[in-house]
Amino acid sequence: MNTRLMLGTVAALLAVAQAQGADITDGSGWKQILKDRLVQYGHRNWIVIADSAYPDQSRPGIETVVSHADQTDVLRTVLTAVADSKHVRPIVYTDRELNYVTEADAPGIGFYRSELKDILPAGDTKSLLHEQIISKLDKAGETFRILIIKTNLTIPYTSVFLELRAGYWSDAAEQRLRATMAKAGR
Repeated sequence: MNTRLMLGTVAALLAVAQAQGADITDGSGWKQILKDRLVQYGHRNWIVIADSAYPDQSRPGIETVVSHADQTDVLRTVLTAVADSKHVRPIVYTDRELNYVTEADAPGIGFYRSELKDILPAGDTKSLLHEQIISKLDKAGETFRILIIKTNLTIPYTSVFLELRAGYWSDAAEQRLRATMAKAGR
């Protein structure tokens, strides 16, 4: 294979990788991917801010990008972007196991939990077993797209999961609608 053809092939492969959201540079591309996906995403899509050992899931609707960034910085950026959008709001999930991980087994976990408490909306975070959250993601991924942003954090059970809901329609409004429909026999 001649050098020009080989360089053209490499350039084409890099272009395809970038178009598919692969991180081939310094990791800053995740912010643009987040911006692009957030415009597309709506009710029932998910965004996951994951630790570095989070697996690359194989379901076609699940996209994984690597940020090479601090997890709490990525979380702040994602939460700000979601808050700035008018069409979606997050339901936040954390792993229940996070509350039981010890400093002896995972140095830095206490500091992380303290940071997380400062970042996440008070009283709005749901805690479920990790496998329960993964099951919810897997089910959602059958129909809806999910963006996973891997970070450089190396502490277990620290991923934060955002299930997106309509920003202009509350859960209470949905419940009232369903009650009204039930009374009408619908």
